[in-house]
Amino acid sequence: MNEKLTSYLNGVFAPYDGVKSVTELKADLHSDLLERFRDLKAEGKDDETAFEMTIESIGDIEQTVQEVANLSRSLERQVVTNFSASNLPTSDFAGVIAHKGQFKSSALRGSNFTNADLTGSSFASSDVRDANFDGANLTDCILSTLDLSNVSFNQSILVRTTFSKSGLDRAKFTAVRLTDVTFSLTDLRKTIFENCIFNGVEFKSSDLGGLCFDGQTFIGVKFDKVALNEVSFKNATLKNVSFPTSAWSKKYYRIIKTVCFDGAMMDKLTYAALKGMDANLSKVTVI
Repeated sequence: MNEKLTSYLNGVFAPYDGVKSVTELKADLHSDLLERFRDLKAEGKDDETAFEMTIESIGDIEQTVQEVANLSRSLERQVVTNFSASNLPTSDFAGVIAHKGQFKSSALRGSNFTNADLTGSSFASSDVRDANFDGANLTDCILSTLDLSNVSFNQSILVRTTFSKSGLDRAKFTAVRLTDVTFSLTDLRKTIFENCIFNGVEFKSSDLGGLCFDGQTFIGVKFDKVALNEVSFKNATLKNVSFPTSAWSKKYYRIIKTVCFDGAMMDKLTYAALKGMDANLSKVTVI
């Protein structure tokens, strides 16, 4: 009867062969079933009756095994998303799902993350030059102390994404809706933004000198202690946009005068704030 029980369990567990937690469950279950079978035999049950009652006692074992296997495989997938301190230039991560992945202190230059789901992942102190994040989901991602030169963010999903202390020379954001994104202590002077919508974005203590934001939309955006000299907002739309000043307001006012708002449309509050800083709003439309 031991062989019969073994054969039965082998059949149930066959689809999950190699999954460690399922293998352990199988061994424990086999031991429990043998003990249950012996108890039933001691009560006077014949072999077939004892066997059937033993199997019935464990309920829907197939569903239980499947749930254990799925959980185990999910945990295994999470383990392999830790690529910290790895040498992975020009790697192919296109289309992968790597929630809360760790990409710290790694060589990732030229890697392809096209359409990858990287929700909650962290990139820190890594070389990510020339990488491709087109269509990638970077929700809740932290990109800190990175070299992001020449990186492509075409139609990427940027929600609560944080860029901090990073270089974005010639990095290109195309047709992106940036929602609650933060750029902190970041050099953006050579970054390219095209056809983007900035919603709830905060630029904090960053250098935006010479940036072109022509024709783009800004809603609830905050430019906090940033360098804005020679920035262009030609034909842009600005709603509830703020430009907080500081103790060095006279210098800041001089910088605001260099910003181009020709053809821009803005709400009354944004207009009033900029007018109070002596910005040139002669060609602005108030909405």
